[in-house]
Amino acid sequence: MAKTAPILSLKEVTKKFGQETVLDGVSLDLSPGEFVFLVGPSGSGKTTLFRLLSYEILPTSGEIKFLDQEISSRLPGRQVVWLRRQIGRVFQDLKLIADRTIKENIEIALDIFDTPHQTLEEVLELVGLVNKANLFPAQLSEGEKQRAGIARALIYRPKVLLVDEPTSNLDPANSWQIIKLLKKVNQEGTALIVATHDEDIVNSLKTRVVEIDQGKIIRDEAQSQYQKKK
Repeated sequence: MAKTAPILSLKEVTKKFGQETVLDGVSLDLSPGEFVFLVGPSGSGKTTLFRLLSYEILPTSGEIKFLDQEISSRLPGRQVVWLRRQIGRVFQDLKLIADRTIKENIEIALDIFDTPHQTLEEVLELVGLVNKANLFPAQLSEGEKQRAGIARALIYRPKVLLVDEPTSNLDPANSWQIIKLLKKVNQEGTALIVATHDEDIVNSLKTRVVEIDQGKIIRDEAQSQYQKKK
């Protein structure tokens, strides 16, 4: 059986800021529909990797491909818009606009990318926020805010979703609800890379774990366990 071509591929990717090397020769493939945990200590390079994959910054050297198209150099504006519809991102601080309702926060994303609004109700239903759509972020629990951030990233129906520390501010019960939601998103066909420090969740799901430390991938294993360094 032929091997499935990766949806995302990094080959010997290095990123430097001035003289500091933040990522050092990273190579990584993500298959369509895959669920991957990205783990490692603070400052290991996880956020920089996400910024590269979402085309926020460019690598110093190496190659990044999405759907076999090279995205590691300057792209025309139209292609950047297309790319950011295809690779969604949920930020650790969520970046919800405080004086806009949840519905309006999502609609702003739609307006920026000139995308039809007919998916709004569908995505609110998916994340369980239909009855919270007209509330402001301050009126939501931390778990509901996380759901809102996920909803905004899903509005473009991305092929890949990058999720940064989705359970860092949540209690265990809400953490599991968010992971359950992300698994549902994954089961509907979206590939996920989830950056986390949560050992219990990583070890319970027994999915692929990519561990990064000091800018290098030091482990990449299927159905793996994770233990933070003390």
